[in-house]
Amino acid sequence: MKNNIKVERAINGLTQEELANRVAVSRQTINAMEANKYVPSTVLSLKIAKIFNKCVEDIFILEEDD
Repeated sequence: MKNNIKVERAINGLTQEELANRVAVSRQTINAMEANKYVPSTVLSLKIAKIFNKCVEDIFILEEDD
């Protein structure tokens, strides 16, 4: 699954650490998601989308092989 977390962070002026604190995960988790090495839970996906005031589908892109 791909995502637009890094782009949305830049638009909103957030660091990985700031986003991590807002959704109660580590900075490493945010880094892993941005590198497409970690697929977040539904709850975490919803929290991230809410922070950016976007739909989950605007942040996370399900690929055919997922």
